[in-house]
Amino acid sequence: MVLMKKYEILKKRALASNVNEYVIYAPLVAKHCLAGQFVILIVEPDGERVPFTICDYSRSEGTVSILVQEIGYTTAKLAMLNVGDALQDFVGPLGNPTDLSEYKNVVLVGGGIGSAVIYPQAKQLKRDGKAVDVIVGARNESLLMYVDEFKANSDNLYLITDDGSNGRKGFVTDMLKSLVESGKQYDCVFAVGPLPMMRAVCNLTKELGIHTIVSMNSMMVDGTGMCGCCRLTVDGKTKYACIDGPEFDGHAVDFDEAILRSKIYKEQEQAHLCNLRGTYGKN
Repeated sequence: MVLMKKYEILKKRALASNVNEYVIYAPLVAKHCLAGQFVILIVEPDGERVPFTICDYSRSEGTVSILVQEIGYTTAKLAMLNVGDALQDFVGPLGNPTDLSEYKNVVLVGGGIGSAVIYPQAKQLKRDGKAVDVIVGARNESLLMYVDEFKANSDNLYLITDDGSNGRKGFVTDMLKSLVESGKQYDCVFAVGPLPMMRAVCNLTKELGIHTIVSMNSMMVDGTGMCGCCRLTVDGKTKYACIDGPEFDGHAVDFDEAILRSKIYKEQEQAHLCNLRGTYGKN
């Protein structure tokens, strides 16, 4: 019998440049988590707490999968770990699970690594026997993720890239608009990706009169609503992504404010990353 370490990395898979999928041994989290929820992990003692949406899980194997893009200090430290290494901490499930039970015809829209976030929703909808289309967009073919998995868990998969290297050339909004104009009828759009992408999707679906749900991956510290770091404005009211979300009515979210808040610590994060790589102060 092989004994696994607490929060051990059982699998690590590179899906794109600086993007890795990690399968973590966390049986208590796997036992209770549902699509749409997230975890907060710590890579090393006294390390930063960072949130990641759960992109898959196995209750029988006691594992939770997350997708991580290396963009800052903590994600760079995580990228240095390999199979057999263990995280310092892995807390969850946090946030409210996705509830698409009242909708019959759903289209899931994923941009970039947001594609991983909509994968558990696709699996759940497929299991429930509901109609589900999936639109996956990326800058180019090398950044398209979970393509085979989506093919197996959707009625229709539509790929779109900025440069046309795979699927249709354009943006996810182009594909969504084209599908609706061709006669597709959706009663819900579930969109996850970069903030500007989600804003563009919501602007379009508001014109089309389609209810839209977005997952807000705000900056977060404690995940309990205490720190207020993940606050955003929804329908003119202050909400917290960690306890009120992470999913909200996309037509009620103040995306302009959310985008501004997401840029607050860019300089500090870059400095920490440069320190880690030994390039701080170098041209």
